[in-house]
This record gives sequence, structure tokens and C-alpha cells, in this order.
Amino acid sequence: MAVVHWLALDFRLADALYGLQGGEWVLKDHVLLQDWLHRGGRTLSQWMGGGVILALLASLPSTPMRPWRRPLLFLFLAVAGSTLVVSTLKHLVSMECPWDLARYGGEWPYVGLLKWRPGGMPDTACFPAGHASAGYAWLALYFFLAATLPRLRWLGLATGLGLGLVFGITQQLRGAHFLSHDLWTLMLCWTISTLLASWLLPQGGQPRHRSTAPTFTLETLPDA
Repeated sequence: MAVVHWLALDFRLADALYGLQGGEWVLKDHVLLQDWLHRGGRTLSQWMGGGVILALLASLPSTPMRPWRRPLLFLFLAVAGSTLVVSTLKHLVSMECPWDLARYGGEWPYVGLLKWRPGGMPDTACFPAGHASAGYAWLALYFFLAATLPRLRWLGLATGLGLGLVFGITQQLRGAHFLSHDLWTLMLCWTISTLLASWLLPQGGQPRHRSTAPTFTLETLPDA
């Protein structure tokens, strides 16, 4: 974060994106970004979350799904907790989106994080990046798969990073967020998953060794 601030990467990137769009956020209401990647991306994450809830409920009775109970509980809490924390911070910390700033055709001056805000400025909820959290929350898949199907854990990491990057870049192109907003969201989601994994999963969600078989890992998980 210090490097982003020192190099003014927020403004450098936003200036470039704003300039490439001809000095206005012409992509703000573009159907691909607004409807497919913003609204559609949020819906995708919600459906994925619904799938986790159904799987968790299926693991509650004494069924073949029971060994998955604790990993599924972790996945549910990590995804829900990440999005909840980011959403809560958005409503507690007032900070403008790029499109709100006079520098980018808006009305208000830029006020840094936790800086004094002049009177008359509205309480805007643009920090941290909420839409990116719908993607980065799925970084929890890395720990979930490391505890259940270790050889697939990197696919889980790639899924969370990929969704977060796509959702974050979508909002930056629309003028909704700075780069640092996404990086804060990434850091929060990873931290929450790491803490919950250390609490709920054996070895903090890390595989015992590369040759560990998935069935052995699952059978040794204690009940929630």
C-alpha cells in the first residue's frame, strides 16, 4: 500500500483509464461492464454461495458428506465474513469514487483515507471495493481445497484471484474504484480466510505433504 501511495498509482492508473475514454467515464453504463460483469458477477458469487450453503446443510446429518462438514463451514464463514467486513467498512469509512471527484468530471475534491473531510461533503461508500470482494472472498477456496483435495488448491487460489481481478478491473474501468480500493479488499479477504483456516482447519488449511490422499485428509477432520 505504501508503494501505491508513494508512486501515486491510484491517480496514474485512473488518469490513464479516464484519458483513454476521452475524458469521461463512457464505460460506466456499458452493458458488458454494468450488466454482465457487475450485476452478473454479483449474481454468480451469490449462486456459488448458495451452493456452499446447500452442501453444508447436506453435511449436517450422518451421511457420506459428513467428513466435509468442517471444511464447508470454513468456506461459508470465510466467504460470508469477507463480504460482510468489506460491506461494513464501506458504510463506516467515507471516501469518494473516482467518478465523484472534480479531477474526473465529478463535484468533490479528493480526500485521503481517514483524512479530515470539509463540511458539506456527502458520506460516500466507495472504500474498500465491494464488488471485488465478491471475487476475492473466494480466495477461501485455496484453504478449503488444501484441506480436502490438496492437489487442486492452486486452482482454488486462481479462482479467487481471477474473479477478484475481473470484478476489480471492471469497476476501475467504470470509474467506481481506485487500485488501492481493490488491494485493500484483497488484503482483507486473504487475512480473514487465513485466520479462519487457522481456527477451523487442520494445519491451518495446509496439506500435510504433497502425497497426502484426499480421502485420508477428509477422514481425519474432526467434526464441527
